[in-house]
Amino acid sequence: MTRLLSATVPAVVFLALAAPAPAQKDPPVPNTVTFEKGIEYTNPDNQHLQLNMARPKTGDGPFPCVLFVHGGGFRAGSREGYNAQIIRLAQQGYVAVTVSYRLAPKYPFPAAVHDTKAAVRWLRANAKKYNIDPNNIGVTGGSAGGTLAQMLGVTGGVKEFEGDGGNPEQSSRVKCVVNVYGANDFTKSYGKSVDAHEVLPLYLGGNLEKARPAHIRSSPLYWVTPDAVPTLCIHGTEDKYVHVEQAEMLVDKLKATGVEVELIKLEGAGHGFKGKDLETAEKAMIAFFDKHLKKK
Repeated sequence: MTRLLSATVPAVVFLALAAPAPAQKDPPVPNTVTFEKGIEYTNPDNQHLQLNMARPKTGDGPFPCVLFVHGGGFRAGSREGYNAQIIRLAQQGYVAVTVSYRLAPKYPFPAAVHDTKAAVRWLRANAKKYNIDPNNIGVTGGSAGGTLAQMLGVTGGVKEFEGDGGNPEQSSRVKCVVNVYGANDFTKSYGKSVDAHEVLPLYLGGNLEKARPAHIRSSPLYWVTPDAVPTLCIHGTEDKYVHVEQAEMLVDKLKATGVEVELIKLEGAGHGFKGKDLETAEKAMIAFFDKHLKKK
């Protein structure tokens, strides 16, 4: 189902749905939440990749879990931009984590995919320690993070993307995805994005002419099968960085394969939501995770 939304919603603002900000002061932590920073989850090439975690202090667990993947064109960005949101999700009964991953151009595709899959395996391996329900793990991200989140949703069990980031006995499958203005077919990005010609060659080892196979392999659209997980895409109609057709193409293919999918188009919104668009996106994201991750 496609919805064009502009209605007013309750004023619950999660700034992290906009483009994640650079290093910033930690948000306030309510006394109902445990917030931990700098937990190492894997160490590829001696990079000591870390995550931040927020979880409820009380209540009956295990709790559903949401993994947040930051944006930044695969070459920048920080997990810290999602700190406020993972704390907020913890207040609503989730264990929520925001992760760092290796960045291009030093670490081109598929390093970031390997890392995010390693994060999911780590969450399952440490489920008892952190009171996580290993059967109810979802993922979200914005921009490049949306693409990586979507890759998790369409490549469950694809061995070439598992990497060697630890806990190989665990599954890297997720249960659902919220893809916030992520690209889904890099072969269609050039000419419809203000920075694809700069970003993609760094991530994929060349432009479309020189590295077409990498553009295809890194695009979630080409991995869609009936095994893909339920997906919510949220995209602005005036996005200059990732054209809204990127969401439309993915939704059409998921529908064609019988996968549950929903597209929320925010009329007039660009890349990085603000104000009412941000509120609308936030409300839809939580409702989607509640539907798919919380036990009835």
